[in-house]
Amino acid sequence: MARVKRGVTTHARHKKVLAQSKGFVGRSSTNYRIALERLEKSLQYAYRDRRNKKRDFRGLWIQRINAAVREHGLTYSRFIAGLNKAEIEIDRKVLAAIAYDDPASFAEIVKKVQVAIAA
Repeated sequence: MARVKRGVTTHARHKKVLAQSKGFVGRSSTNYRIALERLEKSLQYAYRDRRNKKRDFRGLWIQRINAAVREHGLTYSRFIAGLNKAEIEIDRKVLAAIAYDDPASFAEIVKKVQVAIAA
């Protein structure tokens, strides 16, 4: 049976790992064994934080909506309940953007909500 030399494959794999770990601190970017460990950990963080990012942004949108709604004398929870009563289907991302970029149109939405709450 012929002898298999694996140097080319190993070198390519090491090169790939070191390229992906570029920018890591210390030997984590130059030493293969350490770089592989740091790279695996970084991929775990990336996987976890892709999910956490959604959570964080939802919290930010809620804070922005709450701040904007309080200027009109409502709380966030009453505002969301009023949106449902008024049958206005706008998600929090869009509401936060409107509140941040266009306070006049957000005020119109709040007026409609206040009318729905009063009724």
